[in-house]
Amino acid sequence: MQLVIISGRSGSGKSAALHALEDLGYYAIDNLPAGLLIPLAEQARVQENLSRVAVSIDARNLSRDLDHFPTIMRELNADGVDVLVVYLNANAKTLMERFSATRRRHPLTRDGQLSLNEAIEEEQKLLDPLASLAQLTLDTTRLSVHELRNTIAEQVARRPHQTSTLLFQSFGFKRGVPLDADLIFDVRCLPNPFWDIKLRDKTGLDPEVASFLEQYELPEQMYNDISQFVSHWLPRYVQSSRSYITVGIGCTGGQHRSVYLAERLGQHFRQLHDDVQIRHRELAAPSPAADH
Repeated sequence: MQLVIISGRSGSGKSAALHALEDLGYYAIDNLPAGLLIPLAEQARVQENLSRVAVSIDARNLSRDLDHFPTIMRELNADGVDVLVVYLNANAKTLMERFSATRRRHPLTRDGQLSLNEAIEEEQKLLDPLASLAQLTLDTTRLSVHELRNTIAEQVARRPHQTSTLLFQSFGFKRGVPLDADLIFDVRCLPNPFWDIKLRDKTGLDPEVASFLEQYELPEQMYNDISQFVSHWLPRYVQSSRSYITVGIGCTGGQHRSVYLAERLGQHFRQLHDDVQIRHRELAAPSPAADH
């Protein structure tokens, strides 16, 4: 049995993620009490149509059930259940904007004792037992519903069994550090193609930008250092049963230097590792910031 547990702060996209898995053939249950996970696994064992189950667990659970979640996870693993915990998160400003846009009440504000901002912070504390055990954490701050559904399909539903996924993600510091990155490398010290007017509107995927960077020694040194670091520590991450390792490569705007290096690193590690993905966060954005 494969059991996917979706959790995260309200407004982070749990419903969209759960619906995506339901559309992909999972038996989906919204807001399951954590204390019912073990009975659910026992029931699934005797029913053939419950080989792939997805549930969402949020802060509406009893706090004692959330506190016991690590124990529940150990029992599920001991019973041979293939459990994947996916934790969705977004920055507080984005969550507040989403609640304002939808005019929905946050579940922790219904008794009138907490403001929206206080409820968002309190929810993070309540869900910490789940967040700390998540094999995959997704930052949905800049993901559209369609992008989130695609990410869930790619990284959850179609993941190779017990294979760690290595993701190289370029990003721009001016849009914020990705919350789901395990390792972050700052490459803003490298020569900047932005200041060449002919390259300003191009990206690190274009050969002209690659040629510009490759005339200097620093980008090659940075590539070698990051490559050696990841090569050395990747086996340790895999041995610690990490299903996903995300390496963030950041420059100022996420258009040139970070894209070039993330692409090179991803292509290199595809020759060494079974499951390697490359994502360029700012190139997928509707209005990418300039790299300066």
